[in-house]
Amino acid sequence: MWLALAFLSAALLGLYDVAKKKALTDNAVPPVLLLNTLFSALIFSPFIISAEFGLGWFEGTRFDMPAGDAGAHAMVIIKSAIVLVSWVFGYYGIKHLPITIVGPINATRPVLTLVGAMLIFGEHLNLFQWIGVLLAILSLFLLSRAGKSEGLDFTHNIWILFVAAAAITGAASGLYDKFIMQHLDPIFVQSWYTFYQFVMMGLFVAAVWVPRHRHEDKAFHWSWAIPCISIFLSCADFAYLTALSQDGAMISIVSMVRRSSVIVSFACGALLFHEKNLRSKALDLCFILIGMVFLYLGTR
Repeated sequence: MWLALAFLSAALLGLYDVAKKKALTDNAVPPVLLLNTLFSALIFSPFIISAEFGLGWFEGTRFDMPAGDAGAHAMVIIKSAIVLVSWVFGYYGIKHLPITIVGPINATRPVLTLVGAMLIFGEHLNLFQWIGVLLAILSLFLLSRAGKSEGLDFTHNIWILFVAAAAITGAASGLYDKFIMQHLDPIFVQSWYTFYQFVMMGLFVAAVWVPRHRHEDKAFHWSWAIPCISIFLSCADFAYLTALSQDGAMISIVSMVRRSSVIVSFACGALLFHEKNLRSKALDLCFILIGMVFLYLGTR
């Protein structure tokens, strides 16, 4: 069941990336990210209100959550900070780079998670799973070659470095998720971390972006893609956290499967955004997909 939830989360993440790219086109990053956290917090606010005031609106359902203590909230605040840092880097990266470049880079993120899972949680991979990981590494090498044809130097382009930073902090978030999901309820984590992210992002926008909004690249305009970001992400994260909370779930595999979201983002990059050099990028995508197959076979 946890593997099926991981694939569902992947499909929703692909749509999330597409909505994010659309919302950030000719738009400022901070207010878009602030609105994303606001809409996500609003989506989960009924669960918080019901739990904190003992209203029992969702009693007996999957959305019935306990009221956490100070320790539980502290763990969620840490998660919120890690994820928000990853998002800031990732939003700037996807704004300035083709989604057909960003998607495959993010698809290799679980390799970092794998190393951490082996060192921290003692997880072990079988032969099929190792093949999948090695194919993911190969795909990153091929992607760097494809990027050069579009004038993107992976070692010197600031936005590539931003995407890499997003991947590293995202991997750290995945490892931390595995830890806290052994102690906390999924809906509790998701509900409160969206709230804390909104508070953090609100403070950032008020202190940094608003005083400097007249500077270059600071314009903002409304897009209906902005609320779609929150909807797709909230559903994807719920499937993801529920998967991790189940017995036998492996963070290294769940994280890798989630990166198959690149299928959706790649297709939309070609059809909606008319991005270039798709043939060489498609080869990279094929290696990623083959790697997903080997990972699936390794879990059977």
